[in-house]
Amino acid sequence: MIDPAFVPSKEELASALDPVLEAPGRLDISTLPSVLPEDGVGARAALAALAPVVLGGAQRLGAPEALAHMDPPTPWISWATALWNASVNQNLLHPDVAPVARDLEARVIDWIAPNFGMDGGHMTPGSTVSNLTALWAAREIKGVTTVLASEGAHLSAAKAAHILGLSFRKIIVTASGALDPADLPNDMSDCALVLTAGATSTGAIDPLSLAGKAAWTHVDAAWSGPLRFSQRYGGVLDGIENADSIAISAHKWFFQPKESGLVLFKDTDTAHKAVSFGGAYLALPNVGVLGSHGAMAVPLLATLMAWGKTGLQQRIDHTMDIADRLYNALKRDDRVTVFSAPQSGVMLWRPVAGRPVAGSASELRARLPEGMSSLTTVDGQDWLRQVAANPMADVDRIITEIGTALDT
Repeated sequence: MIDPAFVPSKEELASALDPVLEAPGRLDISTLPSVLPEDGVGARAALAALAPVVLGGAQRLGAPEALAHMDPPTPWISWATALWNASVNQNLLHPDVAPVARDLEARVIDWIAPNFGMDGGHMTPGSTVSNLTALWAAREIKGVTTVLASEGAHLSAAKAAHILGLSFRKIIVTASGALDPADLPNDMSDCALVLTAGATSTGAIDPLSLAGKAAWTHVDAAWSGPLRFSQRYGGVLDGIENADSIAISAHKWFFQPKESGLVLFKDTDTAHKAVSFGGAYLALPNVGVLGSHGAMAVPLLATLMAWGKTGLQQRIDHTMDIADRLYNALKRDDRVTVFSAPQSGVMLWRPVAGRPVAGSASELRARLPEGMSSLTTVDGQDWLRQVAANPMADVDRIITEIGTALDT
């Protein structure tokens, strides 16, 4: 029996692609049935109904004004290969149903890990799972009982400690938002030290010279890890090679679709053995937190093949240039104060208290185009936050829009 739901024609696949290229108008989810229909409407009708909701309702992360979050636009080669993945539905849990996909993930890890002084690792859905996996390995291998992380660390560090039954201690940060070494305990022989490379709120990079000072050092480089590929900016991550493990979110500055992350290890064989379980139905031990695990390496592999090191570096450098230009423009405007220079492409600014600027940070944001900025709080103060994740951002337009909002 041939079921047409599993064997599409070229015309049917084209009908799915057309709305991606045509950017349909926006419809609210209320246009969809509120309960599961008894009878289906068919694939084409379902796509026609969903396109204005799914695609029309999505934020355009590659728009000229988009500069609000650590979520980039994705290259079209990643869309195409994500469709390939969905069409064959590989599961790396079982070598017999993913004979090539397992090797493809190993290949992309082999390409990336040496740039950080690591010898391997595996892919995860993102750095939350990568952080959990790394701290799990630290507990099993080094017997750590306490996790140390800065006040600016991602919440996943505390979450991982809670799941693993480890104590968690926050370390104060300096004025720049980086971990303050003076607040660390003298004895870290039973500690996993989590250093953040690119704090979510401020973009601050903790002093990576601390790597190796604790029983286990993990670097959460979810955001800024790809800076290592830049000849101009890679030096800000010097010292990362002394870590025991590193987390990177490929769906950030590697420009990949969610969910795509990496956990890298200095000694992968030991780490993987520590976080592996077997099962009667498994030909090989299951490594890491995930059971079923899709071929998430394929879009990343395809993107890196298409761009090469040079293409990746060019896009990262370009986004850093966007942040630097915006920073310099705002530094010249006496109506605003800027938190610090954008060490990893993240910039915070707010209106100067007492100056004749109409409104608070939140009110200013409301006057800016949607998707141009976000809000964060540092030391009890609200700041407008912009993140250089979009290589197609029009920085001149953004500077003009900010000036207009300040003039209002």
